[in-house]
Amino acid sequence: MTQENLSAILANNMKKENLGLVDLHKTRELLMDVGAILLDVRPPAKVEGENAQEAGIVNAFYTPYPKFAEYLDVLPEDKNAPIVVACLKAWFANRVMGYLEMMGYTNVYVLQDNIVSLIEVHHAHAD
Repeated sequence: MTQENLSAILANNMKKENLGLVDLHKTRELLMDVGAILLDVRPPAKVEGENAQEAGIVNAFYTPYPKFAEYLDVLPEDKNAPIVVACLKAWFANRVMGYLEMMGYTNVYVLQDNIVSLIEVHHAHAD
């Protein structure tokens, strides 16, 4: 990573409202209207019940943080495709956002809410 690359990543994030942190409403909009993918990056020990992929959320993938490097094949080829990363408190999601940006992805967001809330909202709308 060069200073130039890092400066470009930081400049891109500064253009995003709230530095790329999105609420439940914006996340659903990105998923349903824009076609973003959702990465549920909670470690297995932090998943109680179902993960986002098991819950049937559109374009959701369970890519647990400790083994995230093993799931790179689910990432879109288009580096400008929207991606929302989520976990329980945004800690792991923020790390993964940084990794994705270092890999050249430019349209990455972090769910600022608990992913369990997103799963609950999904079930409320789907059921």
